[in-house]
Amino acid sequence: MSGQRLVLVRHGQTAANVAHALDTRPPGAPLTDLGHAQAAALAERLKVDPVVGDRIVAVHASTATRAQQTAAPVAAALGLDVQVVDGAHEIFVGDLENRSDLEARERFEQVYAAWERGDLDARPPGGESAKELRARFAAAVDEITSSATGTVVLVSHGAAIRLGAAALIGDTAEAAYLGNTGVVVLAANGSGWELVHWDPAPPRPGDVTAGGEAD
Repeated sequence: MSGQRLVLVRHGQTAANVAHALDTRPPGAPLTDLGHAQAAALAERLKVDPVVGDRIVAVHASTATRAQQTAAPVAAALGLDVQVVDGAHEIFVGDLENRSDLEARERFEQVYAAWERGDLDARPPGGESAKELRARFAAAVDEITSSATGTVVLVSHGAAIRLGAAALIGDTAEAAYLGNTGVVVLAANGSGWELVHWDPAPPRPGDVTAGGEAD
């Protein structure tokens, strides 16, 4: 595992993103035209970006349509297939699913703030806790990296990457907001993972806060 890199990518834009809707259950919304353009640009970036590291040997995506559509041009550019992995989908928001109203966004922000304070058992009504997300996300990462000999790409989701990456690196760095097709790069260090790169991204106009993006 030492020397290996894991590239975590948030999917491209969807109509749910535009509406600021909480879209967490697969298959979910597909990419918009802009989302497809973002995915194409991502494919070009990952072929040449030195922060990615060694040759990409596998491209994985969550069970959501938007993640697989984002991964498709990346895999095609590298002569690979998209491999769908369970456990990397977005954190479930339960009763708040598909809602975009201010009350729902604020309720989710309150739960996300609790996670940031360390209360990983907090959950949206009828939804999933950060502890549950971290466990399944770590298992998915272990599944796709345990036998890989080069860089592995995983297209996932905003909150899932933020919560999952924090768990993988031991909560040693701020898990900042990640824009559509934003990239996080982790490197194996022999005992786990360490952060190499986290794309900076400003909050989207209209977000309740920059804190809890679930899509």
